[in-house]
Amino acid sequence: MNIVIPSTVVTLNKSRFLLSELSNEQLSDVSIPPYFSSVGSHIRHILDFYDCIFDVASNEVDLTARKRNLDVENCCDTAACYLDSIINKLQGLEGKDLRQEIVVIDDLGLGKTKIDYTFSALLAQANSHTIHHYAIISYILDRLGVAIEDTTFGYNPTTPKQVIVE
Repeated sequence: MNIVIPSTVVTLNKSRFLLSELSNEQLSDVSIPPYFSSVGSHIRHILDFYDCIFDVASNEVDLTARKRNLDVENCCDTAACYLDSIINKLQGLEGKDLRQEIVVIDDLGLGKTKIDYTFSALLAQANSHTIHHYAIISYILDRLGVAIEDTTFGYNPTTPKQVIVE
């Protein structure tokens, strides 16, 4: 059994909890230095990344062709609908052979390049990418004074846990 889809759904559902707890103002707040990005811009970026994955043409996925729906950055309900559509598409892949070879187009800093992948590897990369952005979101929320009860939010499962000795 390939666990990449259920693992990814668990990770993405952390966005659902976050969107249910934030106001539109908190989602779109760009006041936090040094980058002045918002929680919403990171959520949108995460979901746009997944959206590209589902736009497979001739076994190619172009990660540079993101839609960038800015409404997602400003409205929790719009972001939640986008999240639902991504999760539904992911769940639609259950039972499919994710070992399919594909070509991923990305810009690694020196212009667009084509990279050989499997669909499963691309989904695993997207999951790690999501967790990375959750870490950034955690910093923004901390500076906004918004607490998250999920102690795993923004932490890769392989991150060593801090042991507090009393």
